[in-house]
Amino acid sequence: MAKAARMSVWLGDPEAKAPRTRRNEQPSGLDRDRITEATVKLLDAEGLAKFSMRRLASALGVTAMSVYWYVDTKDDLLELALDRVFGELVVPDPAAVDAGDWRVQVRELAFTYRDLIVRHPWISPQMGNYLNIGPHSLRFSRAVQRVVAATGLSMARQRGAIASVFQFVYGYGTIEGHFRQRCAEAGLSQDEYFREAMAVFRVPEEMAEDFRQAEYMAAAVEGGQSVEEMRDADFQVALDLLVAGIEALVAQEAAAR
Repeated sequence: MAKAARMSVWLGDPEAKAPRTRRNEQPSGLDRDRITEATVKLLDAEGLAKFSMRRLASALGVTAMSVYWYVDTKDDLLELALDRVFGELVVPDPAAVDAGDWRVQVRELAFTYRDLIVRHPWISPQMGNYLNIGPHSLRFSRAVQRVVAATGLSMARQRGAIASVFQFVYGYGTIEGHFRQRCAEAGLSQDEYFREAMAVFRVPEEMAEDFRQAEYMAAAVEGGQSVEEMRDADFQVALDLLVAGIEALVAQEAAAR
């Protein structure tokens, strides 16, 4: 018989946990919130590859079995940690959406989402592993849907608008976060890492014309512009193009009515 697919810790009562020991043997000083908070700190500090229940238990000063009293599996705990960091996102309340400019609000949500992915580079692969239906994740999704609905686009096009902006932000933030992590592991700043890489990189002669942008970036960094400044500028341009595309669809639908 095939093994049943794992769904989500949020399907059912996320607080429910069948005890593995007698009630009077419950580990003292622990609860699910403290365990989840420690998980986030450990993932931020050491990354997903080094994370284990044993390592977490050591950080908490308990045994691994003490942690399992509160969560059934490592997947459950990672899903709880993922939703915990989504709680850091600042979203507009419904009244602000109704009274505000959707263009400004789309940009604000995009920037806060990018910042989250960059601050916690371990979350981007996790978003593909889990259903993302925890309360904080749903709160962000609801805010995005309300803001995009305020454009006046049809429902079908609202889905595409959301995908165009937030899938872009996901990819951009993932690459940015991983680059920052690689620099930190090498003990270099982003600018130092870029300079060292460009100093040894040689473009194949037949591709020289195609890599003029790399030369421009190297010259900009040497001229005092930071990698982070260039990345911010590129993000802003890309986001402007996406917002302009949504505006064009809004105008197209209005003209067709």
